[in-house]
Amino acid sequence: MSGGVNLHGIWAIYRSEMARTVRTVWQSVATPVITTALYFIVFGGAIGSRMQQVGGVGYGAFIVPGLIMLTLLTQSISNASVGIYFPKFTGTVFEILSAPLSAIEAVIAYVGAAASKSVVIGLIILVTSTFFTDVHILHPGWMVAFLLLTSIAFSLFGFIIGIWARSFEQLAIIPSLVVTPLTFLGGAFYSIDMLRQPWRTVSLFNPVVYLVSGFRWSFYGIGDVGVGASLAFTAGFMAACLLLLWWIFRTGWRLKP
Repeated sequence: MSGGVNLHGIWAIYRSEMARTVRTVWQSVATPVITTALYFIVFGGAIGSRMQQVGGVGYGAFIVPGLIMLTLLTQSISNASVGIYFPKFTGTVFEILSAPLSAIEAVIAYVGAAASKSVVIGLIILVTSTFFTDVHILHPGWMVAFLLLTSIAFSLFGFIIGIWARSFEQLAIIPSLVVTPLTFLGGAFYSIDMLRQPWRTVSLFNPVVYLVSGFRWSFYGIGDVGVGASLAFTAGFMAACLLLLWWIFRTGWRLKP
């Protein structure tokens, strides 16, 4: 305990979650690398041969931020949701709730571990992408900021899903049936400026558009929406998740019988 914050408790949970990832490190690393290679073969080869540039950027380089964001969203949600669901599934969540660990400290530990894993995988994809295309990062500071903010925000979202889920099927519903389709329709592999009306306007109601656009701006200085709107959405989404988590721990919803 240090300064009223249970650092030992936070570190114990964080270390345990990271150790679970280390046990499956080859799967954790190999899957995004192989998936990234396949995306470049399919999208870069098939589409890139017909569409050389988008917004003055080569198509292969253009899809890199979208690829990273696609993996970042799914991995953040998956890591955080599984991290809290397993204690619920095995019944050990009651030990966590009765331990000298506040709700904030528990969230920091689980979300911190999930976000750390997602950032590492995102960087692996970034490095892998350089073997297929030339990647230039105009605003590296903002790139790191978007990487961290998105990972934390969607790890919080995943944590909420893990608390809400009552089965492994429910655990996979939102990432596979909501987040992944929204990412594909959110400008990850194309610019929404290429769409005709009214589909371009409809796309602006897709929250993933703001994430992908802001992240792509940090690479190439171009985006479908203003970088301020991207930051505002990310911060607003994070605040909404924190507010919901405060209510969950205050009421014990889906945590206590």
